[in-house]
Amino acid sequence: MVVITEFQKLGIGLTGFGIFFLFIGVLLYFDSVLLALGNVFLLTGLMFIIGLWRTAQFFFQRHKFRGSFFFLGGVGLVLCRWPIIGMLVESYGFVLLFRSFFPMAFGIVLSVVNIPFLNTVYKRFFGSSTCMV
Repeated sequence: MVVITEFQKLGIGLTGFGIFFLFIGVLLYFDSVLLALGNVFLLTGLMFIIGLWRTAQFFFQRHKFRGSFFFLGGVGLVLCRWPIIGMLVESYGFVLLFRSFFPMAFGIVLSVVNIPFLNTVYKRFFGSSTCMV
């Protein structure tokens, strides 16, 4: 059984608030204050969940440096009250950070939900096997 500490519970709450504020900030036409608050809550929650050292290791790996630069640069642009440009840069950094995760997540979703058209697209771009085991 996995034991969740009080700091991790606090981190889950902060991450949830961060996602909520980012969502509301985008819905309210890129409100810079809500987006900045969401970014701060999201990053703080991540630090509380996995720890400061692991967060630094994740963002500053050699092969993820460009994605981290764009993601954190986008957060900085949002904090400087340039929300649209900041969110675009941040989104590009997010894609660069998690690009190795997307095919695996797409394969898991397709193995759970059998949609023939999406299965053929997945097989064409990522290979013939959808089994992740």
